[in-house]
Amino acid sequence: MQGKLKIGDEIEVVPGRRVEVAGKATYERITAKIISLEAGERSVKEVMPGGLIAIGTELDPSITKSDGLTGRVVGIPGRLPPVVSSFKMKTVLLDRVVGSAADLVVDEIKSNEPLMLSVGTATTVGVVKSAHEGYADVVLKLPVCILPNQRVAISRRISNKWRLIGYGIISQ
Repeated sequence: MQGKLKIGDEIEVVPGRRVEVAGKATYERITAKIISLEAGERSVKEVMPGGLIAIGTELDPSITKSDGLTGRVVGIPGRLPPVVSSFKMKTVLLDRVVGSAADLVVDEIKSNEPLMLSVGTATTVGVVKSAHEGYADVVLKLPVCILPNQRVAISRRISNKWRLIGYGIISQ
């Protein structure tokens, strides 16, 4: 989203990979050295924001099995945004539910309600701890890397499908 990467740079992947410690799930940051870069189906020496890129490292490919790192953020160690398991957001709800055959009105978000949140490329379920006056405090099932004022897509489970109901703006 910002900055540049070049061959030889050390990178960090956050939140990283899930590991179990004493029966509790935690996330371990992954570091690696860039050995190749591709953009637009050609090899390049450095990349900047503005398109799809492929980053080659010497990491064991088994780390990425089953898309295990989907939604993670890559950057220079020490320069990445914080990883959080909860946050507060200002909510902006749509008038109608998107993708529903019925013309459903979007109800206000309620405490203890599960929501599907899309934060950048990461998707996680968040449970609303409290909701009031257009704000919601959510606790996430999977941690995410966030920026202040970042927008988050909010979906609600309606008829056994996640349906878009609005967006949030991260305030912490």
